[in-house]
Amino acid sequence: MRYAERTVYRLLPKLLEYQKEIETAAIQTARDVLQETFSLVLYDVTTLYFESFKEYDFQKPGFSKDNKPQQPQIVIGLITTRLGFPVMHEVFEGNTFEGKTMLDIVHRLQERVGNSKPVIVADAGMLSKANMQQLEADGYSYIVGARLASTASSFIDTIHKELPRTDQASRRFSYSNAVKNASIICEFSEARYKKDKREFDKQIKRALQLLERNESGRRAKFVKKSGEKDKPFIFDNALQAKAEKLLGIKGYVTNIPELELSSADVVAYYRDLWHVEQAFRMSKSDLKARPIFHYTQEAIRAHILVCFMALMMGKYLEIKTGRSLRQIRDELWQVQEANIHDERTGEVHAVRMNTSKLANSTLIQLLNPEFPH
Repeated sequence: MRYAERTVYRLLPKLLEYQKEIETAAIQTARDVLQETFSLVLYDVTTLYFESFKEYDFQKPGFSKDNKPQQPQIVIGLITTRLGFPVMHEVFEGNTFEGKTMLDIVHRLQERVGNSKPVIVADAGMLSKANMQQLEADGYSYIVGARLASTASSFIDTIHKELPRTDQASRRFSYSNAVKNASIICEFSEARYKKDKREFDKQIKRALQLLERNESGRRAKFVKKSGEKDKPFIFDNALQAKAEKLLGIKGYVTNIPELELSSADVVAYYRDLWHVEQAFRMSKSDLKARPIFHYTQEAIRAHILVCFMALMMGKYLEIKTGRSLRQIRDELWQVQEANIHDERTGEVHAVRMNTSKLANSTLIQLLNPEFPH
């Protein structure tokens, strides 16, 4: 058994020689079976941590999405179709800023899918002036989440005045002073407002409690330095007013003109990012992508490639059957067969489950078209 394990670990990196073929197969499956045209793709990143506190040349501590800031990690970028079917991935060092992961993998996808350039949908972590300018220069359309809190106070005042506070109300504002041809679409949501308001009130309460104890707190919002010895920290009224004006509002940055794509469609496309997030959750939980025990870069990349293939198969089954991976697993476990060996005669008798209940199963017919009806 130990020899077999050593052989697997020794041969695992050789799988990397087939990464291009595997991703080509994913793209072809998306086109031929799932009728994907690649007019729009989703991009996001996640992190995977290691069961170690020792840093190597590739796995390094960084901003952890797994809430493991002390442990080394890697960063993974994933491109999926609008339905969440994975077609391409890349692995980066653990301290890589997620905003620097997108352009290379987008260009690599473009080489595989041909002349048509898809709309790139990504979350706010990808939002940087350099990224948007480069996408624009390369002829791509994009939809990314906006970091409204980081915009100028004058712009926030404009949003506050012009955006109605009615559920699903939206307005499009020019963002061309930051990036050519860009607009910010702002949408108000009653549900988001209630959630934001609860968090807003909690942060204010915490800030006031810290100030009573004359403490700054770690990463405490609405507390700032005063520059005075007697009272080193004060409440940040300007930040409070700024944050209050944005309660319930979400922003989306795009370079697609409204005549080509309505604001409602921009928001709808962005919301499809949950498919990538769900794919990452599936990889981490159902497919057991973490924790990782490898330490060489080649072995790590091969491990992620195996997880990518498993994700391809899992998402394919989900899309084709309309069921979750866990429901699929539970149904497959119902397919059982027992072999009984008769020691007296030496005969082996196969005892199969009653398959009549599964005869019309979409999943069973998908996996085995010859399954008896």
